[in-house]
Amino acid sequence: MSAVFAIEDFACEHLKPKPEAGPTIRPNSLSEIDVREAILEDLALKTLYASGSISVLDLSEKLCVAYGVANELFSSLRSSHCCQVTGMAGTVPQIAITSEGKSRAAALFSQSHYIGAAPISLNNYVRQVRLQSASTRDVHLQDVQRAFSHLVIEKETLRQVGTAINSGSSLFLYGPPGTGKTTIAEVISAVLAEDDVWIPHAIEVDGQIITIFDPTVHKAVTTSQARSCDARWVRCHRPAVLVGGELTAEMLDLQFNPISKFYVGPLQLKANNGVLIIDDFGRQRMRPEEILNRWIVPLDRKMDFLSMSCGKKLEVPFEMLVIFASNFDPAELVDPAFIRRIKTKIKIGAVSEDQFFDIFCRVADRKGVRFDPSIPQRLIDFIRQTLKQELRSCYPCDIVDQVCWAARFDGKEPYIDRPSLDQAIKAYFSQGPGTSVASVA
Repeated sequence: MSAVFAIEDFACEHLKPKPEAGPTIRPNSLSEIDVREAILEDLALKTLYASGSISVLDLSEKLCVAYGVANELFSSLRSSHCCQVTGMAGTVPQIAITSEGKSRAAALFSQSHYIGAAPISLNNYVRQVRLQSASTRDVHLQDVQRAFSHLVIEKETLRQVGTAINSGSSLFLYGPPGTGKTTIAEVISAVLAEDDVWIPHAIEVDGQIITIFDPTVHKAVTTSQARSCDARWVRCHRPAVLVGGELTAEMLDLQFNPISKFYVGPLQLKANNGVLIIDDFGRQRMRPEEILNRWIVPLDRKMDFLSMSCGKKLEVPFEMLVIFASNFDPAELVDPAFIRRIKTKIKIGAVSEDQFFDIFCRVADRKGVRFDPSIPQRLIDFIRQTLKQELRSCYPCDIVDQVCWAARFDGKEPYIDRPSLDQAIKAYFSQGPGTSVASVA
């Protein structure tokens, strides 16, 4: 299969799908909410302790619950002498914590420092994740062609990529370095990101809080969320999580902070309903077989098991497209039983001379760099004849960048002629003893 080249700041222009069904009904009373009243009452008290004097309306916004829920919590705390009314703003009480409330809040903080949006139940989370599975997203050839229009890529490769997206399961991209595997993976995530899904701030299990929403991963939809929706959820684009050689076994399980005393969801929990990219697969601190042993059941059955510090095991959805990108052949990394569970394998190899020329012209045009018409062929000849290498799609961008950097240093407009090309080649390629740029006519 031919390789690809990424053009920065691309935009996917395929048809905007309808938002997934979500938590559009906001609970207006404690009887309608899906977690125990005691959990919310404790959270409200800690919020009051941390905030000082606030209104019941402020409390509802901090907890991401309806005013009616916050008002019931206030009434319960007031009846137990944990808070008192300090004034009124219209019909809304202004409240403050009492000394008795402070003592109780201090004890609660010793158990967990979590304050913020009220959590949802694990059952509610599982139901919603299954409802908005990426495998329900139908992608067609024209959608993929639009998303990949900024790349030089063969139609057959696009077809394989589209099939992998529709599977919502797993994909193995492999081939030599610099052929565009990571780029393909990132564009795939951009295709899926056109969908809207609902991500909870946190979930509650046996009184323990597990945070899921992460603003570095989950990009909230810019349109304002309807007041009728359950604000404990955030409407986001489908997430994309990318991890490389830094991946460790600890990152794949619940992470309990002994200081804050609540859990942070692992990578795959944050990637649910989106894409998880394992870049440079085979170069992690975990051995490849360890990763796949960990995920042999999730890849096959769409469910994962996470461990809490108390030893309790949680069964959670594993609803994402997992993309492994590697410079190694799959057969060199793991045994056939594991490879079978990775549903699609696509080899991304070298480009042809015509594709290389096309890539070079696109790059130069995007960067506004003029060049001598003989330059692309001269670069091709050097790579093939002098270096005895195949043509990789990363070379045009890297060489043009070298010319641009040198031009900035010299304080002039970049122009690629033979001298500037030769200078870029010397700076970029690792040449063996006796290899000379001048050996190319």
